[in-house]
Amino acid sequence: MPAARESLLEAAYTALARRPWAAVRMVDVAAAAGVSRQTLYNEFGSKEGLARALVRREADGYLAGVERALGGHAEVRERLTATAEWMALAARDNALVRAMLTGCWSERLPTPTLSAVPSSSAVPAQRRADGPLPSPGDFVQIVRDRAVAVLAVSGRDGGELARSCELVVRIALSCVAAPPGEGGVGELVRGVLSRQPV
Repeated sequence: MPAARESLLEAAYTALARRPWAAVRMVDVAAAAGVSRQTLYNEFGSKEGLARALVRREADGYLAGVERALGGHAEVRERLTATAEWMALAARDNALVRAMLTGCWSERLPTPTLSAVPSSSAVPAQRRADGPLPSPGDFVQIVRDRAVAVLAVSGRDGGELARSCELVVRIALSCVAAPPGEGGVGELVRGVLSRQPV
């Protein structure tokens, strides 16, 4: 039931934008998605299962955006700058992404445990959501490793590229926690990369 699952996740995301997670009711999410409450429970098992699936969906969407940013330009510095700008923009516009990247979960948000939880779900997507969720440190490593894999050029020092990629990721994350002033993330990253051998 991929269409119902996505409708339920979208309804939960919309509900979360309007009220704290503690006030989001499963019956309201099901009604907004146009399915029965039983369908919601069949798909996610519980409100915690719905929360984990919602966080997983936002994490996957965030990482897909990183992939797009990494592929959007010809030059390495511009790819890394676009990636940093995407990271900050995605976190600014999405409270779940911001919480995942910083580890700061407000009382308005669901706070699923990052470790895997026992899953008896017959739904493969829910079994994946019940697996471990990425921590802020995991995101640094995932984005850095993806950047290195995409940007690696033969004959170039992989260690230097990995250090530059990690530096850019950490600058972007610092801008999530404390947004930059005039010039934004791009200017900060360009300034740092102008002194890096990428």
